[in-house]
Amino acid sequence: MAPIPAPTTDTDLRVFTDPSSVAVVGATADPAKWGYWLATGALSGRHRRRVYLVNRSGAEIHGESSHAGLHELPDAPELVALCVPPHHVGAVVDEALALGARGFLGITAGVPDERAIAERIRAAGARLVGMNSLGIYDSTTELRLAWGQFTPGPIAVISQSGQVGSEIALLAARAELGVSRFISIGNQTDLGAAELLDELVGDDSTRVVALYLESFAGGPDIVDALSRLRQAGKHTIVLTVGASEASSRLARSHTGSLTSSMDVVDAALRVAGAVRVATPTELVDLARLLLATGLPGGRRVAVVGDSGGQTGIAADVVAKAGLRVPEFSAGLKSALEKQLPSGAACSNPVDLAGAGERDLGSYSSVVSLLLESDEVDSVVLTGYFGTYGADTPSLSGREIEVARSMGDSVSANGKPLIAHTMVEGNPTTEALHANAIPTYSAIDSAVRSLSHASRLQSAGRECRPSAPRTELIGAGYLPAQKLLSEAGIRFPRSLTVHNRTELTAAVERLTAPYVLKASWLEHKSEVGGVRVGIADHAELVAAFDTMYAALGVGDYVVEELDTRPDTVEILLGARRDPDLGAVIVVGAGGTEAEVYRDVAVELAPIDQATALQMIERLTCLPLLRGWRGKPGVDIDGLAAAAAAVSELAAAHPHVDEIEVNPLRVGPDGILAVDALVIEQHP
Repeated sequence: MAPIPAPTTDTDLRVFTDPSSVAVVGATADPAKWGYWLATGALSGRHRRRVYLVNRSGAEIHGESSHAGLHELPDAPELVALCVPPHHVGAVVDEALALGARGFLGITAGVPDERAIAERIRAAGARLVGMNSLGIYDSTTELRLAWGQFTPGPIAVISQSGQVGSEIALLAARAELGVSRFISIGNQTDLGAAELLDELVGDDSTRVVALYLESFAGGPDIVDALSRLRQAGKHTIVLTVGASEASSRLARSHTGSLTSSMDVVDAALRVAGAVRVATPTELVDLARLLLATGLPGGRRVAVVGDSGGQTGIAADVVAKAGLRVPEFSAGLKSALEKQLPSGAACSNPVDLAGAGERDLGSYSSVVSLLLESDEVDSVVLTGYFGTYGADTPSLSGREIEVARSMGDSVSANGKPLIAHTMVEGNPTTEALHANAIPTYSAIDSAVRSLSHASRLQSAGRECRPSAPRTELIGAGYLPAQKLLSEAGIRFPRSLTVHNRTELTAAVERLTAPYVLKASWLEHKSEVGGVRVGIADHAELVAAFDTMYAALGVGDYVVEELDTRPDTVEILLGARRDPDLGAVIVVGAGGTEAEVYRDVAVELAPIDQATALQMIERLTCLPLLRGWRGKPGVDIDGLAAAAAAVSELAAAHPHVDEIEVNPLRVGPDGILAVDALVIEQHP
């Protein structure tokens, strides 16, 4: 993937990480108020920078004298924290700008003329984080201007919700991970997520980024910033909301109604090389894995334990998470059998059958053998290991030795080993963690984190922009047919008719059976605008008369019916997301497409390889490969069509939706039997 250049900027955002001076306007000695926490945090870094507390009454705060206003300060503050009533914010900003302030942290919510204030700030060459921010924190520079306490660590948190960001920071502290930087972006009145993410690319203290967003406005810039973080070796874990179908209710095509906001976000994150999780706990669980070990090279998982029940449960959880528990080859099973007692399960999952109780070293020997194998991408260790020393202290030393030995195998083979343990916080689990083996108290947490990591491993692709095209397409089936035909998508032979005379002429040139359709309608079947399987001239005339009487004058199309055997109906479409741009959709097609909801979504444009990956994700894939003795269809042709439609969608910024439904895919190629293009109205 080619490096993505960082955007040029004339603004130094260092003011939000290591300012030379800070003024807290609205500082107070009342612990129940925001101004108290901002003052407390600011003063904790006064050995690194000048700190000024502004309180209109000039009260003493934490033993420090305060100033009644910014005009009383001995010099201009570089960063100003705004914690004053909403109607006072504008005046404080203007006074600070006049003094030369370069940055503002807007804590106050409900500020009148918020956008206008932000414009004044930018016009003066300064920047704003907020309004409605919970604050900022930087562990390296000891800058703390936020509610609450923070534990230093390697996770940067950028959050549109202050409380969600605080929860992530708290969970990270409990997991003994901590945060490097915390930025509550609030309303993003000026600075948005993309610029702040870019600031993390060169931050040596950040190894993992936690991002919570409630919208993806400026989506392409966010995707580019996430891609640069990935290229810098920093994984981003994303939380967002909006998994409901409300956003797709306005869609006019099957394509639009079948793609939710989450589908589009996930597609964007696959391009960026990031991954979405569902909760703050999942986020921190995954961060624990990413900070401890590397990504798996694939989805093949070996499950190991000293309990048939626990290994069986673990194997089921692994499979449900979309990972594979492959049966081992005869050679690998034989090697395992030589190390384990008779009756041990060696095909995957591996049940030590009591070997661990007799010799703790059997854990490390089996794990090492599996990590060395080219049949495995990762290993999940489940069950009692980690508990031997807790229950029998005399075994603690040996258990720790085995943990270190397994860590050596992880290091030597470059594959992750994930441990599900029945106890937490003892010397063995600490030894596991110290040796690049993340531990979890629940098997589902362990496996879910591994599944997310495997998605990260396969994420990240170049999504090059297409050359823009400005010509209008036109409404109805015929303009859509022309556009798609020029892109290489084949349609049945057809003729346009307007009356009985032209209908008769069409019969002389086309082969029955026929299809008759009212070309200008978006959804023809709902209003009687399409008739299929017309056997002969007389039936075609009758169908035309009926349709004409109901729908009136227009371009009617007579088309040859596709009678090829062994075809599969596919939906192929694209739509334009208002934040993230064009997306391509491939799925099970036909009039029941919205019932099956079997679709794959990617940002457009895509290449042939990505199109094939989309097709492989479909539940209907067995039908395409050949089901119950039927021949497989032209999957490569389908992939080529998907790539072509994606190029069209990406190149036409005025096109909202493109849909080919159904696209009939047979052993001898594809044939589009209906199409729709929806353009934006000027």
